[in-house]
Amino acid sequence: MGLQLEKLEHNMAKMTIEVGAEELEKALEKAFQKQKNKINIPGFRKGKAPRKLVEKMYGPEVFYEDAANILIPDAYDKAVEDCGEEIVSSPKIEVTEIEAGKGMVFTAEVALKPEVTLGKYKGVKVDKADTTVTEEEVAAAIDKERESNARAVNVTDRAVKSGDETIIDFEGFVDGVAFEGGKGENYPLTIGSNAFIPGFEDGLIGAELEKEVDVNVTFPENYQAEELAGKPAVFKCVVKEIKEKILPELDDEFAADVSDFDTLAEYKEDVKKNLEERKAANAKREKVDAVVEAVIADAKMDIPEAMIETTQRQLMDEYAQNMQAQGLSLEQYMKYTGLDVDTLMEQLRPQAEDRIKGRLVLGAVAKAENITVTEEDYEEEVKSMAEAYGIELEKAKEMLGESAKKSIMEDIAIKKAQEFVVENAKEVKPSKKSAAGDSEE
Repeated sequence: MGLQLEKLEHNMAKMTIEVGAEELEKALEKAFQKQKNKINIPGFRKGKAPRKLVEKMYGPEVFYEDAANILIPDAYDKAVEDCGEEIVSSPKIEVTEIEAGKGMVFTAEVALKPEVTLGKYKGVKVDKADTTVTEEEVAAAIDKERESNARAVNVTDRAVKSGDETIIDFEGFVDGVAFEGGKGENYPLTIGSNAFIPGFEDGLIGAELEKEVDVNVTFPENYQAEELAGKPAVFKCVVKEIKEKILPELDDEFAADVSDFDTLAEYKEDVKKNLEERKAANAKREKVDAVVEAVIADAKMDIPEAMIETTQRQLMDEYAQNMQAQGLSLEQYMKYTGLDVDTLMEQLRPQAEDRIKGRLVLGAVAKAENITVTEEDYEEEVKSMAEAYGIELEKAKEMLGESAKKSIMEDIAIKKAQEFVVENAKEVKPSKKSAAGDSEE
């Protein structure tokens, strides 16, 4: 097999790969054996006509496409192994020559891993997050718990007010004409939930049981039903049921009901502790993101478009797997949301670019700092994976193979590099903007 590599602009390259006549002949015979039972030649039973006769009748190129498809995967993989470059995209393949007795030539246009010129990556300054938990935040968390433990009580002696749970009948009219989809019976609606168009729920405040009330609204300009967008409407409504939410008393009994604590004071302290832990975890994630973003912003790299496209497709595959885990295919999801493949790909582009930049920059940091990954590191990572999937360690290592091992070790190096830049970062108090717009430390 022959191989030539031509480097192009923007970290692209074209590999020209030659396959010998003998290998092509084997592939042609394999293609013939695969197709022969589908070929009709007068005077022969299916599958019995000789290859030379088939090629004479249909042309010598009749099996070229199948033969090329047989040869290209292995020939391309061998070329990738031999070229000495790190390829970071799917190949764009084109067969340029193919002839029995002579061989085949095809090209593969690929993206090469970009070189990264690092800027500052040690001592990066990031804002220190405030992890203080206020009494107001504790009270809000407890109020949320009270809301979820509230009981609904039927109300018959007053009109609707904000926060009530109601059952309503309604019918909507535009210019005095009822419109499709504007009618509902025994519809549950919490006043203040903003489940209906703006103004509808406010218009029910003050409505009395079993008395018809007109609610005047205007549909938003961007309303999904174009024939209604921006138009004024009248909904004739009847409130059939009103329920008021009664919150539990904030006392020791409530604390015992919703927690493992006997007193309200203990429960409040636990709520505060949980909020502090959550804020600390969020702050840690935000610090990592901010440090990596700062390192990326000060680095230089030329990312080839083919690399971005390949990563977009990887993200789409991950997206499809997540959908599948929820019992929904990607095709169904796109049908429900009105998205197509091109739109989804474009939506995934920023995420693809962030992933590429992060890996490239942290990989460069790992190289600059001589960060090494040991067999023990690899063993520990595979052990965690094996435990997660309930597989024996040796079996997991067997299943992964050398290619996956290389990828996992690269992931570990990137993780170590991330830890390095975060540990070496400096947290500073966020600057405050004065009324005049000047920043203050």
